[in-house]
Amino acid sequence: MNAERIGFIGLGNMGHPMAKNLEKAGFPLSVYNRSPEKTEDFKTKSIVCSSVSDLVKNSDIIFTMLTNDDAVQAVYEEIVTLPLTGKLFIDMSTISPQASGKTADAVKIKEASFIDAPVAGSTKPAAEGTLIIMVGGAEKDLERSMPYLQKLGKTVKHPGENGKGIAAKLSVNYFLAGIYQGLAETVLFADKLGIKRTEMLEIINESASGSGATKVKTPLLTTDNYEPAFALDLMLKDILLANEAGADFPLSKTLIETYQSAHDAGFGKDDVIGIINYLKKNK
Repeated sequence: MNAERIGFIGLGNMGHPMAKNLEKAGFPLSVYNRSPEKTEDFKTKSIVCSSVSDLVKNSDIIFTMLTNDDAVQAVYEEIVTLPLTGKLFIDMSTISPQASGKTADAVKIKEASFIDAPVAGSTKPAAEGTLIIMVGGAEKDLERSMPYLQKLGKTVKHPGENGKGIAAKLSVNYFLAGIYQGLAETVLFADKLGIKRTEMLEIINESASGSGATKVKTPLLTTDNYEPAFALDLMLKDILLANEAGADFPLSKTLIETYQSAHDAGFGKDDVIGIINYLKKNK
């Protein structure tokens, strides 16, 4: 199994540390990124490819970690023009169920395999290899991918066939969007009542209302520094995808309105918990 050649397309904030973990594990790795400067620190131990087609030809298992539907479509439109028999594609992007399904079908027509494997976790878990990976696909393809997925995440869940990984990821991020807006509003409320932010967050994190989500955002809220681990714009994308997929609830309307307004007001590149700055400005 370890003799299989691995390819990784998309070396952004998440893809770069994930590919690094595969490289550190000693797998034969090829990488490609549209912006070549992000491949610089792979040149010593891995193969840097100058095109998608070169990477696919040089790989047995190909990971893709891309921004959105359009990016995935553009890459796979090129991929499916190539001989693909026997290859396995693992798309870890968070995209719409429709785009993922079309991609899976196009790959399978070429006698290759496909799993959707989006992740829960941001840049720190990506670097530490402690992501939670949600896989949609056939059992045999999951088994083939496990030696590599285990280097990327602490947990691999298999909710079902193609599309179920995406479904699970959109559900998780829908929940997180509500947690982050609720956390931001609670902190602003406590600020207004004269409670020190550090003390309020200690109370939250040590009570039943605390969670991994609140704890990971506490340093950003206490330092008022919203360098993105997971950008607000990416959460907006995922809320809209969830809404299109059927999350049409009272809360979803509120989340879409708030995150869209924050984007429109120029907060989209901040970390998702930077929603607090939009709420503070518009309370």
